[in-house]
Amino acid sequence: MAPLVPMSQPWVEKYRPRQVKDVAHQEEVIRVLTNTLQTADLPHMLFYGPPGTGKTTTALAIAYQLYGPELYKSRVLELNASDDRGINVVRTKIKNFAAVAVGTTRKAGYPCPPYKIIILDEADSMTEDAQNALRRTMETYSKVTRFFFICNYISRIIEPLASRCAKFRFKPLSEDVMSNRIMHICNEEGLNLDSQALSTLSAISQGDLRRAITYLQSAARLFGSSISSADLISVSGVIPEDVVKSLLAACRSGEFDVANKEVSNIIAEGYPVSQLMAQFLDVIVSADDIPDEQKARICKKLGETDKCLVDGADEYLQLLDVASETIRALFNMPQTLVF
Repeated sequence: MAPLVPMSQPWVEKYRPRQVKDVAHQEEVIRVLTNTLQTADLPHMLFYGPPGTGKTTTALAIAYQLYGPELYKSRVLELNASDDRGINVVRTKIKNFAAVAVGTTRKAGYPCPPYKIIILDEADSMTEDAQNALRRTMETYSKVTRFFFICNYISRIIEPLASRCAKFRFKPLSEDVMSNRIMHICNEEGLNLDSQALSTLSAISQGDLRRAITYLQSAARLFGSSISSADLISVSGVIPEDVVKSLLAACRSGEFDVANKEVSNIIAEGYPVSQLMAQFLDVIVSADDIPDEQKARICKKLGETDKCLVDGADEYLQLLDVASETIRALFNMPQTLVF
């Protein structure tokens, strides 16, 4: 009989913290929630912050610690943005789940809280009508149900819901915290990552640990156990720094034809223009020899271009527009052409 092959699992799930105390970097949040877990007296919760900082992980860890694996499925309702969460689901599925009363003991005899938990992940994508329909449900069934709202943008949660919750902001992860977690995974998986590659991984993931782990796993599958900085850049889709600098150099020349040629080369190489805009912004902002007024003109154009790209505009024309406006800004030409 052939030996069983171990089931492969994404590293994001494999190394997801199972307890609240294991969540990285969110010290204030963890301290409050640990104290809350000891009393088992939870308010409604609102977790917000950038992607990949531990919001969903923390909510799931709280639920697992409160109920254990045997009661988790019956006590926790988790709805994501991929599920239907319109007003009808709020009035039926969520309301029916929230209304059911529960006991206070687990099978093993341990005490557990007399309420259920409803986790609404990516709550900022819910319609305003659906959010309004939740207000009465939260009040009516507060004795037997707690709501966890998880979102990236707290401004998209209506004020009546936000005011009913204890708010917790999750911060982007610092380079030190991310490096420690990545090195732990490298030791577990037998990977060799030098200090430059580690720094590059932290930079390209921008405080998002989930993205960093995904890049690491992709690089490990492509390049084996020894991973360099260039390997990580190639799997991440980040545009090489010399490409961005060469575009700025073409704009500094003041020649439209030179800039047009550079833009054509970038498009021919297939680099994503939206990613290029983000990196071009960093280069412009950090340039010491460009006056603030010129930086402001260029940044304003980058914002307009980003909106146009989201709306489906042509990448070549938008990048050319940015290049021509950068030339005009650098050489103090008027913003509008005079005929």
